[in-house]
Amino acid sequence: MMTLMAAVFGITLVLGFPVAFCLGITSVAVLLATDVPLNLVAQRIFTGMDSFPLMAVPFFVLAGEIMNVGGTTQRLISLAHALVGKIRGGLAHTTVVSAMFLSGISGSAVADASALGSVLIPGMVQKGYGRGFSAAITASAAVMGPTIPPSILMVILGVTTGLSIGALFAAGLVPGVLQGLAMMAMAYYYAVKNNYPKDEEPLTLKRLWKETMGAGPAFFAPVLIIGGILAGAFTPTEAAVVAVFYALILGMWVYRELTWKDLWNVLVNTGVTTSVLLLIIGMANIFAWVLTAEQVPQKIANMLLGISKNPHVVLLMINLVLLIVGMFMEAGAAIVILSPTLLAVAQAVGIHPLHFGFVMILNLSIGLITPPVGVLLFVVCGITGYPFSLVTRWAMPFMAANLATLALVSYFPALIMWVPKLFGYV
Repeated sequence: MMTLMAAVFGITLVLGFPVAFCLGITSVAVLLATDVPLNLVAQRIFTGMDSFPLMAVPFFVLAGEIMNVGGTTQRLISLAHALVGKIRGGLAHTTVVSAMFLSGISGSAVADASALGSVLIPGMVQKGYGRGFSAAITASAAVMGPTIPPSILMVILGVTTGLSIGALFAAGLVPGVLQGLAMMAMAYYYAVKNNYPKDEEPLTLKRLWKETMGAGPAFFAPVLIIGGILAGAFTPTEAAVVAVFYALILGMWVYRELTWKDLWNVLVNTGVTTSVLLLIIGMANIFAWVLTAEQVPQKIANMLLGISKNPHVVLLMINLVLLIVGMFMEAGAAIVILSPTLLAVAQAVGIHPLHFGFVMILNLSIGLITPPVGVLLFVVCGITGYPFSLVTRWAMPFMAANLATLALVSYFPALIMWVPKLFGYV
């Protein structure tokens, strides 16, 4: 049966089927071969999506869409440029810092890459930055979307494993900043090497005050969302709803760039994005049931624990497995299928569940810029029209910076656990 699963999944993936359909077709093939009633398919899809915490996903997506259209993104970019533009390679650093700001609003790497890519990539190329470098730094910076809270992947992981979503949000704060600093360091190296320009406009108190006042209401959004959750004022799902209303207020009455006409496209885009995510989760739930019926999770757990029970070695093996999985599978599906098994393995050797949870999120986020299925690479290539090979080649140094962050947080768990402890989650 394992051979059938591997063959069907591999064939559908090579033929270019979307990951959701690869999972669904493989599951149906196994069910047909084992004479299991096909009404199980509908049941498992519904069960996978029938979760109150998952309601946060469409609301976070909607909040991000509203802020992109309503002028919030542009103001955050302007503030980021004022803060770091004077460093050599200023626009590259602006891209990373802007991605950090946007990650605290949307929770979606694709949304961040789309918003930043359409504005900053043409700006960098016009200023003399290399095309591959400009696209790669934008795609790589957007990797922080799922690691800096709020995060859609953290919501999915919390729903799948029972981990506290608020605790996962808290866990991402320090590593997310380290991730951004690592990519800025790599960008600075290439900026000095290639003599990329810096912002020539003087950084005066007047300019800084103007940009801060312009972006202040937008910058308050992540403070409201994350602060409210950590303070216990509302759940992640309620925080997502608050974010939508706050985004509407900013776009319509503060910045006045969002119209009722714009809302139609915003709602359509949100519906499409959410539908894709929920379809993947539903199909992954069927696939996870099939794997469980075939006792695949137990076999994986026994194999890993059979190699070593040293937590450092087990963590290294988990990292390698997830990095490989991230190259071929959508992150949400990988979480639904693998997280229960790998969490059990981690706990068996004494790794804290929250430590494991964030390491898994960071691993699968890096998969967004690893070929052959590097979603963010395809996003920036679609925006710019640049060759995939060019962008991929330039993304490798920034992937190395992300891997360095992964190694750091994997073996120094205090970097992950400090904030959750501060807020009483641990």
